[in-house]
Amino acid sequence: MTTALRIALYQPDIAGNVGAVMRTCACLGIALDLIEPMGFQWDDKRVARAAMDYIDHVSLTRHADWDTFAGQATGRLVLLTTGGATPLHGFAFAADDVLLFGRESAGVPEEVHARADARVVIPMAPQLRSMNLSVSAGIVAAEALRQTGGWPT
Repeated sequence: MTTALRIALYQPDIAGNVGAVMRTCACLGIALDLIEPMGFQWDDKRVARAAMDYIDHVSLTRHADWDTFAGQATGRLVLLTTGGATPLHGFAFAADDVLLFGRESAGVPEEVHARADARVVIPMAPQLRSMNLSVSAGIVAAEALRQTGGWPT
């Protein structure tokens, strides 16, 4: 079973993170969108090493750029950002939300921020900058699935 919930990674920098998110998506029945360009070659062995044999079990769509993705996106676009206005525990997810995560090195540009329907932050210790992309994706996906009843059965 695949939920309508999606994760989208905006121009990810690190192959291992993409592989880890692919594995999480496969296990949770969540589709994954990759918005290019990426900071590595798609055939980078680190993607396959992190995704392991789960790579064939994820619904994956690669988009040439932001405009291509934005033109095809359905559902609310929920941007996860350290500059988010709403804490994760205070946000009400919908079953067809697209959970958008920015580049590990730079987040997303202002035009992507402006396009988002919501900006959500994972609360964390104030002296720290950010969490790992794949960890953040797992945390947010779990909360969204908990709220929407979309856990695989």
